[in-house]
Amino acid sequence: MSSMLYQEAKKREDAMANFLKDIVSIPSLSSQEGDVVKFLENAMKEMGYEEVVIDGMGNLLGRIGNGPRVIAFDGHCDTVDIGDIGLWDKVQPYPGKIADGKVYGRGAADQKGGVTSSIFAVAMLKELNLIPEDLTIWVVASVQEEDCDGLCWQYIIQEGNLRPEVVVCTEPTSLQIYRGHRGRMEIEIETKGVSCHGSAPERGDNAVYKMADIIKDIEQLNERLEVKEPLGKGTVTISHIRSTSPSLCAVADSCTIHLDRRLTLGENEETSVAELNALPGVQKAKAEIRVLEYAVPSWTGLTYPTKKYFPTWFIPEETPYVQSAVKGFKDALGEDPVVAHWVFSTNGVSIAGMFGIPVIGFGPGHERFAHFPNEEIDIEHLTRAAAFYASFVLEYAKTDVPAK
Repeated sequence: MSSMLYQEAKKREDAMANFLKDIVSIPSLSSQEGDVVKFLENAMKEMGYEEVVIDGMGNLLGRIGNGPRVIAFDGHCDTVDIGDIGLWDKVQPYPGKIADGKVYGRGAADQKGGVTSSIFAVAMLKELNLIPEDLTIWVVASVQEEDCDGLCWQYIIQEGNLRPEVVVCTEPTSLQIYRGHRGRMEIEIETKGVSCHGSAPERGDNAVYKMADIIKDIEQLNERLEVKEPLGKGTVTISHIRSTSPSLCAVADSCTIHLDRRLTLGENEETSVAELNALPGVQKAKAEIRVLEYAVPSWTGLTYPTKKYFPTWFIPEETPYVQSAVKGFKDALGEDPVVAHWVFSTNGVSIAGMFGIPVIGFGPGHERFAHFPNEEIDIEHLTRAAAFYASFVLEYAKTDVPAK
């Protein structure tokens, strides 16, 4: 691989690997990202970023360039928890570790690797005097994504008034170019009953029995949902069930199920709630359906409530955003890219799904290692991603200003 940008990124490979090891070593669960944000803030300043700010929610934004056209890179710096420590049989989740050409530890792939490569890539362009004159480039280390994907960018766009022409999402893509994914919703269905002593259940009205028909209806609904290419099939599954009663020796007076609803093209909040309301079990039980809300303070103490409806998004391949990514990939890495889409959800649900700002996905690491014990990322991926990010900037700068 002989491109100038790849060779320059290769020179920074050891620095990127050690930088990633350092930030993996800083635990940063959702709403607890303060320490890693401050580390990244200092690093951006040392690397020559011209403006570095922490917004009210705690997102970190670093700017290089001062042109009229604005683009951004996004990577979340929060992680999920470690899970069962006994499953980490190869390495420990903390501190980060470098071995066998990889960086190990919680958050290495999902997704501090993308944060690392994007920060280094834009700084590299500045060092090489290659920042296009008409571009302003923001690199964002966002927060609370694991708990509520897209909330950070709701805040950035609505409160920070930052609206880029395009955002590169640096979640892991196995170095493929991604241009969309299914949306999702979190929904509860509740049935009501009447409690009574368990020794005479006929005196009451068991809410769990009412839910039984609904559970079967939902299983059948999932089987009926249609495949919509290219994102595939929407799905619905029950992820949790609970009931209430005066005691364990009483008939349940309420029962609630939690649904994980994945939304393909053409599906949205309205259509999904209508499907559930039409289920025979829901109608028979007169069950209540509610879309949940998220209202958890960020590490700065700010609470920014949102509904747990995260829209589907998809970017057509013929757009200048995807074409710039394809050309940038070829120029930087000397081969043709794979263009595909994510299985999981990202901050694209708000950036593209809610606000219509095009998103291109490209990140180091493999999606299969997200939330996985012994989490790992190939160091070579960091280098290739940094070369691609730099190349995308140069290629996208050649495109026409999008019509407003």
